[in-house]
Amino acid sequence: MALQEAAKRAKLVLLEPMMKLQAITPEQFMGDVIGDISSKRGHVESMEDRGEGAARVKVINAQVPLSEMFGYATSLRSMTQGRASFTMEFDHYAEIPGNITQQIVEGRKK
Repeated sequence: MALQEAAKRAKLVLLEPMMKLQAITPEQFMGDVIGDISSKRGHVESMEDRGEGAARVKVINAQVPLSEMFGYATSLRSMTQGRASFTMEFDHYAEIPGNITQQIVEGRKK
């Protein structure tokens, strides 16, 4: 009890690992991939074209919280008919948004 009260008074924040995501997808699936990244609290930093003709693909660079990325390989394969790939690596820690922090704190009390 005392620790919880001290944490409230100290205005502590929770941090989460943010991942640097690079998704490579055929142009026809670009909108779906970007929409999915956005739905995972991610934000697209840049996009670029790679390749020529029929081999032309879009490279999407984004930042996404690690907690949202579990199961992403299956999801990406499904939405792109298995034609997209991705890599991700740790980038930095960021503050968890207030509404999600509240859910975590309330879940901890149960």
